Amino acid sequence: MPKFLRIGVHQLNVSGYTSKAWWVRRVGSTVFLKWGAVEVHGVGDKRKIYWTIPPREKTIRCGTLQRAKDYVKNAIARRRSHRYEPLSGDIAIRRRPANRGAELEQALATILFVDIVRSTEKAARLGDSRWTQVMNHYYAAVRRELKTLRGKEVVTTGDGLLATFDTPATGIRCATAIREAVRTLGLEIRVGLHAGEYKVSGAEVFGLAFHIGARVAAKARAGEILVSSAVKDLMSQSGIRFKDRGVHQLRGVPERWRLYRVDHEASPAKVETGFAKTTRSNKR
Repeated sequence: MPKFLRIGVHQLNVSGYTSKAWWVRRVGSTVFLKWGAVEVHGVGDKRKIYWTIPPREKTIRCGTLQRAKDYVKNAIARRRSHRYEPLSGDIAIRRRPANRGAELEQALATILFVDIVRSTEKAARLGDSRWTQVMNHYYAAVRRELKTLRGKEVVTTGDGLLATFDTPATGIRCATAIREAVRTLGLEIRVGLHAGEYKVSGAEVFGLAFHIGARVAAKARAGEILVSSAVKDLMSQSGIRFKDRGVHQLRGVPERWRLYRVDHEASPAKVETGFAKTTRSNKR
């Protein structure tokens, strides 16, 4: 199964960065795709690559064997022309180390996941040099809004970003501000927000809540801000209007979740979050 890692501005002798990976497998006339953010550690033969969060997945039923072969051939050609390098090893799911003295803590926050819509096509059209400039402006704009609204950056995901907020109201305000800011760069984003608990071990954070946030974002359309029912339930007195987008099965996530689109953001003075600032408490 062909696998590719996007090099972008990184070189083969660089370790400790995040990038994007892409994976394809054909079974008869059906094509299976996976893609998403990865962490790259080590160089040369010792390099190991891990999914930062569970990858997105897509199944394409091409109808005939030849169409499936052509689809795979063309998809691989696009990656090769867009500074992706072939990978020979596996892309692993990072196993969190056992607690070795570091005290495991539990935290509660609103989790924001933002992702650029159709980034691969835009990068191919602009070329690597111009796309790198756009991405630098993109991350500068995102981080400016995070700083303004006191969001905490967790990790970048190739062309996306994961962050946490103390309240759902500030998360939604930040998502709206980011959307408007990056439109000046000719970019559209999709945003997902979820409120839930996660674990903290030293500098690392992990938990199902992050996966749910990413899956909520994956359901969003271009320019859309989607929130889970956990966020919406905390915003009943906020003045923010939501539109019901129905119940969805989020890939790899237990149970079905009702999602809502942010239709109108109230002015900050009118926001009553109903969600007290979160403090971390030790896991007993």
